[in-house]
Amino acid sequence: MAAISGLIRVMERAARKAGTRLRRDFGEVEHLQVSRKGPGDFVSKADQHAERTIYDELLAARPDWGFVMEEGGTIEGNPRSPRWIVDPLDGTTNFLHGIPHFAISIAVQEPLLDGSGWGDVIAGIVYQPITDESFWAEKSRGAWLHDRRLRVSARRHLDEALIGTGIPFSNRGDAVQWMRIYQELGPRVAGIRRNGAAALDLAWVAAGRFDGFWETDLAIWDSAAGCLLVREAGGFVSDFRGRTASICAETVLAGNDSLHAKLLKLVATANKAG
Repeated sequence: MAAISGLIRVMERAARKAGTRLRRDFGEVEHLQVSRKGPGDFVSKADQHAERTIYDELLAARPDWGFVMEEGGTIEGNPRSPRWIVDPLDGTTNFLHGIPHFAISIAVQEPLLDGSGWGDVIAGIVYQPITDESFWAEKSRGAWLHDRRLRVSARRHLDEALIGTGIPFSNRGDAVQWMRIYQELGPRVAGIRRNGAAALDLAWVAAGRFDGFWETDLAIWDSAAGCLLVREAGGFVSDFRGRTASICAETVLAGNDSLHAKLLKLVATANKAG
């Protein structure tokens, strides 16, 4: 078992504190005040309260660090210090419909040494308040579920693989492209699931529950922690062209080494057909 660092403890404390409120609000979901933020993209009082709780906890622990948050936007910190990337409620639509599949995602990204931008994600946590599962990872220290080391699935054959995805909705994402990919993958895999929380889906790839995952049109707070989890669990994350980045957001393809390569070929075939 790896010793849990002070940084991970800070992140987990913030996530658990926000998660306590989310569990309470989830039990009274029909009473939440909900406003419309955009087509198919809801924001609730629960979402806002969770983000404020996380912000306050992280700011107290690292006063000079910046933030990138789904609701609060970008808050600049010391340019030589890391920044937090926060999604206080990934799976908001699930939450508002009483579906117990959602998570809090927090990641830490380092600045480039020359100050020209942002580099590697060095720590991340995806916390599921309903199941009390805390998936966490640090660069070069592996991925963990509580105190249990995580490894991606060892399956090598597509016909044994369960694949997660996100389906475009309400004019978000490219539905035609998604359908082409589905038509390539669907007949070849054991199953495809759409759970509605990308950060948690990527954590499930790291834990070997999903054998692979693809989605488009994500934001960095959706995928920052999840990408690190998959990589530290021995998996691969890239865009649809096989290119890797610290955070893959616009297009995300994840899996173990064998399945990622096979999925990438099928995605390439689907995109050529378009």
